[in-house]
Amino acid sequence: MKKFDKERLLLTVAGPVIALAVAFALTSIVLIASGKNPVEPYSLMFEQATFSDIQVLIINQASLYYIAALAVAIGFRMNLFNIGVDGQYQLAAMMAAIVGAHMNLPAALQIPLLILTALFTGAFWSGIAGILKVTRGVSEVVATIMLNAIATSVIAYLWLPDVFGVKVGNNNTTGEMHESGWVPGIDLGAAGEIYGLVFLAVFLGIGYWVVLNRTRFGFDLRASGASSTAAAASGVDPKRMVLSAMLISGGVAGLAGLPILMGGTHTYSLNFPTGIGFLGIGIALLGRNSPVGIAFAALLWAWLDKASPELDFHGYDKEIAVIMQGIIVLAVVVSYEAVREWGLRRQQRHVGAELAAGNVLGADNNTTKEVAGR
Repeated sequence: MKKFDKERLLLTVAGPVIALAVAFALTSIVLIASGKNPVEPYSLMFEQATFSDIQVLIINQASLYYIAALAVAIGFRMNLFNIGVDGQYQLAAMMAAIVGAHMNLPAALQIPLLILTALFTGAFWSGIAGILKVTRGVSEVVATIMLNAIATSVIAYLWLPDVFGVKVGNNNTTGEMHESGWVPGIDLGAAGEIYGLVFLAVFLGIGYWVVLNRTRFGFDLRASGASSTAAAASGVDPKRMVLSAMLISGGVAGLAGLPILMGGTHTYSLNFPTGIGFLGIGIALLGRNSPVGIAFAALLWAWLDKASPELDFHGYDKEIAVIMQGIIVLAVVVSYEAVREWGLRRQQRHVGAELAAGNVLGADNNTTKEVAGR
């Protein structure tokens, strides 16, 4: 491996490692300040990760986090901040649940129909923000935040009994989906069942890497994100790329709820997980927008979520995991900036050294020529 490649790998890994180290250290300080053991909570959560049922829960939860983080990462690569992933994901899950409860096709048609419903719902909702940005210059941050609020209201309307809602006790639901839309998982007996659409997350991760690194569209996307002016000068339409990125980001966001919808709950209700889209922002940041990095970050987040309830039984607050997640997000931003500055200084030193070496070599050549001329 060349020296440049080694340094690039070091810079890529340094940010997340520093962020995690800082997060663990600061969380330990919080524990000490509250008079608690700063080590035991971590040992308890690591112990939970050795149990097969917790492992299944972690994998299932990580699949949702991973897809949501990929949606955020697509926007980041275009220098867009799609903060509306949560609204896109919830609305898409509800629409898929409604279609699944009111249509009963053979599984070979029903499952693709539900996936496409979620995909196009998410893309449509994010596309509104994309159109506003390219036609009116509206910030995608503002537009997607507003669309999150509107999505919540739309969901509340669709839950009305005279629309698509089905009351189950005090719970609002869309009614149970037909079994043809259920995706069977991997049955591990007493440990539970891994969602079948965990493989959808894997497929999306592979597709994300291939499109970004092996296609012209991916190159245009990354180039536009790095410098829209330079990309436009090379013939890339920046407005088209903004709209395309928002549509793809929203479409992927729409798929984030399908693993649990089609493999677990089989209905959209008040108990359906929320906040997945916002967590995806921190996971994408920690994973450096890399499909492999995001996978590790999603597993870490899922581990903190599923292992932390055990802390309540040992005199610790499970909110310790939430504190750690928040600190990780803050530490990621700071550490990445520090690593970036360090990398720039190293590059400047390398360039200076090469230029100095070139000047010395040029002076030696001139001296040789003068001697030869004499």
